[in-house]
Amino acid sequence: MLINCVAYQNGIKLADIGAEQIPDYLHLPDALVWVALHDASDEEISHFGELFALHPLAVDDARNGHQRPKLEEYGDILFLVMKTLEPDKDNAIHVGEVDLFVGANFVLSIRNRTRKGFQNVRERCEREPHLLSHGSGFVLYALMDTVVDRYLAVIHQLEDELEDIEIRLFSKNSSARRNITDLYALKRKLITVSHVALPLHEATARLYGGRVPRPCHHLNEYFRDVDDHLARIMHTVESQRDMLATAIQVNLAMISLDESNISKKLAAYAALFAIPTMIAGIYGMNFTHMPELNSPLGYPLALLSMLILDILLWRRFRRSGWL
Repeated sequence: MLINCVAYQNGIKLADIGAEQIPDYLHLPDALVWVALHDASDEEISHFGELFALHPLAVDDARNGHQRPKLEEYGDILFLVMKTLEPDKDNAIHVGEVDLFVGANFVLSIRNRTRKGFQNVRERCEREPHLLSHGSGFVLYALMDTVVDRYLAVIHQLEDELEDIEIRLFSKNSSARRNITDLYALKRKLITVSHVALPLHEATARLYGGRVPRPCHHLNEYFRDVDDHLARIMHTVESQRDMLATAIQVNLAMISLDESNISKKLAAYAALFAIPTMIAGIYGMNFTHMPELNSPLGYPLALLSMLILDILLWRRFRRSGWL
């Protein structure tokens, strides 16, 4: 579905145009045509591929979707695939895809399975015509910068989740099974972020320094800024994965500690029952010559001995923290 098709000249918006008018504006000096599609059909992608003379292999990738983040050059035209990350219900992460075709005087963006659009990016570019006058390269930067900023929002959400789980680890009413389930769910989310950000980090490094593609000339500092953000994201992901591994070990240690405490309590109660059982067992042998066997005080003395010994043991266990 066509969302926007706008023509610019020297950073100034000329008009919203139809697809059939695109060839007329492409021939204007210092012109830029910016087309945005959302969940485009194969026919739409093929149609705009013909209008902008895109490479068939890149058009096939855009039609098929589900591409790994990458940057490819077809002559003077760049084909960039980015993944979008958006918070979903139940603290899940929704993954979408943005395919960008960037030529000297056009930008074609195709969003697939994304919920939040890039209208704010277009508004930002139109508010800064002196930057938009750099052409398609600045539009590419603005779109990449917005996608990466949305990664940061997801990273902050994952940091909050990890902090909540860490607090629960030391709660007496916490469920160890729930903690370990949430920790592994968080680990899968971090892997998802890593699979999305790392390839884009590698691709962005090709857009500044050394030989850069033609649309990105004179924009080195902008793409270096995006690359710095991606490097920070990867560093944060690695740090969270280390903290996650530590949290998993702590959770297992807490489980072992709880089991040890239970074992101590069971051993203490077994010792308390062992004293009466031992005394009763001795007097249950019914030998003729046993102390107090024929005394009327024998029975109460035996019970009193059991009680006194159990009280002494109970106090000792309480002092040791077993009970």
